[in-house]
Amino acid sequence: MTKSEVRSVCLSKLRLTEKAVAWDVGAGTGSVCVEMALQARKGHVYAIERKDEAVPVLEENRRRFGADNLTIVPGLAPEACGDLPAPTHAFIGGSAGNMWEILALLLEKNPGIRIVATAITLESLAELSECIKRFPFAETEVISMTVAKSKKAGPYNLMTGQNPIYIFTMQGGTR
Repeated sequence: MTKSEVRSVCLSKLRLTEKAVAWDVGAGTGSVCVEMALQARKGHVYAIERKDEAVPVLEENRRRFGADNLTIVPGLAPEACGDLPAPTHAFIGGSAGNMWEILALLLEKNPGIRIVATAITLESLAELSECIKRFPFAETEVISMTVAKSKKAGPYNLMTGQNPIYIFTMQGGTR
């Protein structure tokens, strides 16, 4: 599951609307797409996930949180996304090395889309950095976020840092 602090920032950057049509690429167990579905109550969210073992957990989370406007799409992006409706928003939490192709499809379906993507590896960071240079985004922003949580150490509370995460926000359009 995505750390709640990171998830909150990503959802804030995404700026979902009540009627949004949103994709969550690399949905995992659904921590982001369920929140997206709750925010876009009159819209629809598509959770694209390639790992077979994650799909039943996604389904359970969809049911448990009453996210009836969430459709689970098993498969690898971008191939699994070809027949989906044009999104107004997209969150990319995992690309399986297909970031370039996923962004190209998103922009083809909606040149004005708002996209938020995360990177924790140096390779993903480099790939997304190259993408924001090459694609015709009207606006881009990159933030680095590190979360530390307290852990009991005898009578003390020791802050333990988590891995940093980079959050890319991209607004479609022309430069």
